[in-house]
Amino acid sequence: MSETATAVGAEGLGARARELDAVDPLAGHRKLFALDEETVYLDGNSLGALPAHVPARMADVIGREWGELRIRSWDESGWWTAPERVGDRIAPIVGAAPGQIVVGDSTSVNVFKAVVGAVRLAGPERDEILVDATTFPTDGYLAASAARLTGRRLVPVAPGEAASAVGPRTAAVLLNHVDFRTGRLHDLPGLTAAVRAAGALAIWDLCHSAGALPVGLDAHGVDLAVGCTYKYLNGGPGAPAFLYVAERHQAAFDSPLPGWTSHADPFGMTPEYAAADGAVRGRVGTPDILSMLALEAALDVWDGVAVESVRAKSLALTDFFLECVAAYVPAGRVVPVTPGAHAERGSQVSLSCPDAPRVMRRLIERGVVGDLRRPDVLRFGFTPLYVGFADAERAARVLAEILAEPDPDPGTETGPVQAETSGA
Repeated sequence: MSETATAVGAEGLGARARELDAVDPLAGHRKLFALDEETVYLDGNSLGALPAHVPARMADVIGREWGELRIRSWDESGWWTAPERVGDRIAPIVGAAPGQIVVGDSTSVNVFKAVVGAVRLAGPERDEILVDATTFPTDGYLAASAARLTGRRLVPVAPGEAASAVGPRTAAVLLNHVDFRTGRLHDLPGLTAAVRAAGALAIWDLCHSAGALPVGLDAHGVDLAVGCTYKYLNGGPGAPAFLYVAERHQAAFDSPLPGWTSHADPFGMTPEYAAADGAVRGRVGTPDILSMLALEAALDVWDGVAVESVRAKSLALTDFFLECVAAYVPAGRVVPVTPGAHAERGSQVSLSCPDAPRVMRRLIERGVVGDLRRPDVLRFGFTPLYVGFADAERAARVLAEILAEPDPDPGTETGPVQAETSGA
């Protein structure tokens, strides 16, 4: 595209972005976050932005609840019941009734609980665990460990083939709702139905969908699910994850990590373990209160927000970004690897780019923060509560400008650490 055509296109797309932002019903939520106008933050799929009111809440937690009340806060400030209370705050965002989600530990620990728990629920005659072959590595590592510990065989399968691979020997199937590299959205309703029809249990990793799109855990009959809270739920770095155990399984759910806080009488201090009722049996040890209460405060930004409206804006944003990329970037310089079909797209856009490390480094230097997945994937996460259409247009325009720059040292750039974020 010529420079003149690009300028004309930029003017038109920029005007459209302003028009779309002007009528966006979620636009007002941006002011709830600690963001600067100089930066386009498109890495909320790794670490969500800070809700602006959280520091004041944490100052109270530290100064008054911990500093003044001290041990009394386990009762008087509700610390002890926080895992279930925060779980109930997350429940409507992922389509679950109260009493089925407990918050605590990391996603990895909860994956382990869910897989081993599902195998035990399935019974001894079922000796296979199916796992998403394209999964985030930790899920695969933990599924393999669970298979070794329970004497089952691990069977990696492509998500699209899971429905045909599940059978009478399958105990559980662990799948990602959204692929962390490509942003592909998998068919949770259809795959869950196929897994359950075969008599197995469906476990879903919701790390890249919780807070980005409707999940419908109860409506679609999901058995168990896990998810992190530091991405689209904006809970903060290392915020505790959540574990969903469908009510129908809770009485028989046998956690592989029976800790004292999941005991029916935790202060009885008896040597024999007796599991508590309900989602509480997904707890292990003492809750991580500071990060738990930061997450609880962060969830206030969801008050009055329907996840369906978030999904509608997410699709509009990613559509518009892809349109801007197609208009600004010379053909062939980047290739979208995120599906175009709405039914197959999460809330991120991944672009294949041969010199992705250099390009992402330059994007960050120019104030457009995405991230990198080696060897060649640029990832841009769109968090509808604070990302606008002008952000999408600017990101695509800056990307095109960077791709027009000469590579100062081809073949030697490996990419900086900050471009490869620790969040999945």
